[in-house]
Amino acid sequence: MEQKEQPDIYDLGLPADFQMFQQRPVDRRRFLKMGAATLALILTGCSVGSESESASQTTVSAADDAASGDGEVCVEDTPVETAGPYPADGSQASNQDLNALALAGIVRSDIRTSLGTGNTAEGIPCTVELTLVDTTNDCAPLANHALYLWHCDRDGAYSMYSAGVVDEDYLRGVQESNSSGKLAFTTIFPACYAGRWPHIHFEVYPSLAEASDASNVVLTSQLAFPEAICNTAYEVDGYEQSVRNLSDISLETDNVFSDGVDLQMAAVTGDVTNGYTVKLTIGIDPTQVGSLQNEQIPGNGGPGGNPPGDGAPPSGNG
Repeated sequence: MEQKEQPDIYDLGLPADFQMFQQRPVDRRRFLKMGAATLALILTGCSVGSESESASQTTVSAADDAASGDGEVCVEDTPVETAGPYPADGSQASNQDLNALALAGIVRSDIRTSLGTGNTAEGIPCTVELTLVDTTNDCAPLANHALYLWHCDRDGAYSMYSAGVVDEDYLRGVQESNSSGKLAFTTIFPACYAGRWPHIHFEVYPSLAEASDASNVVLTSQLAFPEAICNTAYEVDGYEQSVRNLSDISLETDNVFSDGVDLQMAAVTGDVTNGYTVKLTIGIDPTQVGSLQNEQIPGNGGPGGNPPGDGAPPSGNG
């Protein structure tokens, strides 16, 4: 694809975005420092209601209640997972030195269009609504934290890495959580590529200012999609390859979610015509700044190798 000529500000990166973001009237309240929480309170807070249609959605619904501040329920820490080989966060996770966080404009809610080329990723519209909660403080809303989100396109390719989309940077973006711990992205429904269950990657940082350095990451993890939703979505033109790939994988055999997915399974509503809304509450210990989040997580799928040179989707390592 032909790349458009870039404006001078293109390489100023996330710090420049942060400078502009600071000019807006955004609430910057801080949480009171929490004392030691008792195990009894934590265990009591993890009770879950039964009104949802599935166990995974029940967990998410309970977490949403906790994020609203009613204090009646709480979620556990979201499991740490591999960032895979295509994070483009400036780390050396796969011997790459690509950094989407250095792109001016990366702080954005609509991530469907490349900042560099202006090309747009095609696919079923999808709104991802995430809520960050502090698991060390009775799941109080975690405000003013930055979340970097990325995922593959309709063909299973990752921008900035895969052949054919190396010059693209779509389906990558950063948002800051509001006073309720909430943030959202407008994107597309990702493909199912060979060897992996349909998923979205994300990294959480203490603030926008600290999100330009992968060493500041608080949590690296992945979000999973319900099978029934995927089966319906992949009937749409353009997702043909995902049908076969999904039939060859299960949550039990996936190298990331096989050890448990309840805390990462999103609640998804909507349809292929009007688009889907994807919701998940993410439990975070905000004291874990600088943990080795991008290292290989034993049993959960290592970072894998380089993307195929022939443009084929990645296989089982992202």
